[in-house]
Amino acid sequence: MNIPAFSKTPSCRHGWWLLAVLLLFPLPAMAQSSTLVGPRARMGGRYDNIRMCVATPAGVNGGPAMDISAFFSWSVGQGTRLEFDLPVMRPILFGAAFRMLQFEPSVGLSFELARTPKSVLRAGPLAGISLHYGPDVDSESSGDGRTASFFALGPIGGANASLTFLRPRGRFDVQVGLTLYATRLVAVDDPANHKGFVLGGSLDIGLLFH
Repeated sequence: MNIPAFSKTPSCRHGWWLLAVLLLFPLPAMAQSSTLVGPRARMGGRYDNIRMCVATPAGVNGGPAMDISAFFSWSVGQGTRLEFDLPVMRPILFGAAFRMLQFEPSVGLSFELARTPKSVLRAGPLAGISLHYGPDVDSESSGDGRTASFFALGPIGGANASLTFLRPRGRFDVQVGLTLYATRLVAVDDPANHKGFVLGGSLDIGLLFH
């Protein structure tokens, strides 16, 4: 199976530069105390009128959306945390099984709203970038019905709310959250000039290791 070399064209290189900036943005906060890391599972759905959904028939705008990511959280003072979500499962699965790229890392600020000895309620905004390489919404996942692949990117904006169950004597806390987001995607060097938007939400469950 040949996986497309996304970085060979000038337009793709611009997308990877944007991704590199996003990935490096949280690094200065690593010197802060109270670093939390762990896996996060996201389960939800989305409206998507531009990208093929592997879980629904051709022509259906959107469908279920799931991912497993690596989650990082740093204290930046005054009850505020800088959070970074790095998707892992969907980029690997889609690349290997469907010759596609869907990669949507994000950063956010999380503000403490309420605290008890057993839990913390937090909420805040998030922003990220969505990178896509693959067929459009009218494509079959394989065979003659698969349409031509194209590269697209766009900003992600949204918000997250979470309730963290504290385990002072344990090695990790358990976090349950809700994420809502919107994305505007525009194709690059695409003869068909694909463009569209994505609206979605997910239930998030994560383990936060101290």
